[in-house]
Amino acid sequence: MDASADSPSVAALLSRRSLSIRTPRAPAAGADDSAAEEEPVTPNARLMESIYIVISMGLGSPLNMAVFSAALDAIVVRFPRFQSIQVTDGSKDGNPRWVQVTVNVHDHIIVPTLDPAAVEADPDQAMEDYTASLLTLPMDRSRPLWEFHFLDFPTSEASSTVLIRVHHSLGDGVSLITLLLASSRSAADPTRLPAMPKQPARAGAIYEPPARSSGAGALLAWAWSYFLLAWNTAVDVAFFAATIIFLRDPDSLFRGEDDGMVHRSRRFVHRSLSLDDVKFIKNAMNCTVNDVLVGVTSAALSRYYFRNSGDTNAKKICLRSLLPVNIRPALGLQTYVNMIESGKSSKVVWGNQLGYILLPLHLAMQYDPLAYVHKAKKTMDRKKSSLEVLCTYKTAEFFLKKFGLKAGSLISRGMLGNTTMTLSTMIGPAEKIEFCGHQVAFIAPSVYGIPQALIVHYQSYNSTIKVILSVDDEIFPDYGELLDDFSESFVQIKDAASRLSKSIKKK
Repeated sequence: MDASADSPSVAALLSRRSLSIRTPRAPAAGADDSAAEEEPVTPNARLMESIYIVISMGLGSPLNMAVFSAALDAIVVRFPRFQSIQVTDGSKDGNPRWVQVTVNVHDHIIVPTLDPAAVEADPDQAMEDYTASLLTLPMDRSRPLWEFHFLDFPTSEASSTVLIRVHHSLGDGVSLITLLLASSRSAADPTRLPAMPKQPARAGAIYEPPARSSGAGALLAWAWSYFLLAWNTAVDVAFFAATIIFLRDPDSLFRGEDDGMVHRSRRFVHRSLSLDDVKFIKNAMNCTVNDVLVGVTSAALSRYYFRNSGDTNAKKICLRSLLPVNIRPALGLQTYVNMIESGKSSKVVWGNQLGYILLPLHLAMQYDPLAYVHKAKKTMDRKKSSLEVLCTYKTAEFFLKKFGLKAGSLISRGMLGNTTMTLSTMIGPAEKIEFCGHQVAFIAPSVYGIPQALIVHYQSYNSTIKVILSVDDEIFPDYGELLDDFSESFVQIKDAASRLSKSIKKK
């Protein structure tokens, strides 16, 4: 992406925008700063110093800036974090805290000037190039760390596109997608919230103990389930600790020599998969949607690895992915909206509420594509019988509070630098939505600032699931082929599931 000769560069546009606020180095005399001190920046948020979330949102119509900015102005005032900056000056303990400031929404809106010839020649490539350039454009920390970049030209998937960049300290992907959905409406009926897929009813984070039944056999099974839970948790936590300290994944095509350092050059690409086909595979194999997606990921990475390495030994290749898990209770979208509209949004658990799972991914040349899903199901079932996600969250929280940010940084650097990739799945609305007066064609979230060369996200929306790759383009110069591998692997698994389903029906 090149700026046109007669147009200012993107960096120049950013530098010429006036600041919406000025932050004093110390509170004014007599000012009441008690509210600010009640909102310290949590240790988990401080660990996200170098990490940014980028959400690509395709729109179904050309951009109406007046409508969009007016709606955005109404949204921002409902969410305190989007009106807050981090301030250290004046803090008793020297730790940063959130301070609310006056926000001018127009200072967070960016309409870049791109090369018209490049846009006309290949609008998809121009979009990809601009998204990649966000890594080189620093955000102004004297105002809240969020931006909306508007690209008002059609691509193969949308009539226009909005790129939302948010610093990870403001919230994790779950809280930001929830914020987006709480500010959206159904495209079919703008008077109501978007319909969401049915979620499992649970009060805790991930594990629900089995119900205790009467009878000696049932009592034994109940006791055994708790023994298994304790054993699996102990093993998982031990491996997690070893990973932080020394247990490093083997060198492979998916890692750089400098893994453990933040990758500065990245590409963000995505592809749509059919949600109906994912559910078809799920039903045919009696598993979950996540089992299918993990299986597709293993198949795609296997396909890429064996094509590019020429290796034929599939028995010793096991890579590990870091799987972030939302530990909030599974509440409906309406619950969050009610809290926000009642003025009690402080009860909504925003921020970063994530535990982590170490998920092994086995690379193999399988004759039967369904073998990848079978292996994924077995692995995921094993992880569900463990409190690893809660233990990792609580342990990291304890070390941060007890030993400070340096200890937390060592933990974060160890678990990211010694694993191969990060894999994340998020649930979106079950129907098309309108956001700020525009119908949404697709949603594709991703991140950068993580010291891994490969990050894979899955995001459901309406009848599709997007697979989004955030890749270091020096390690993956053929990242387009890697994305194709996800599509091809999914098709092969779906075809195999169709044959399985037909075979079962015949029997």
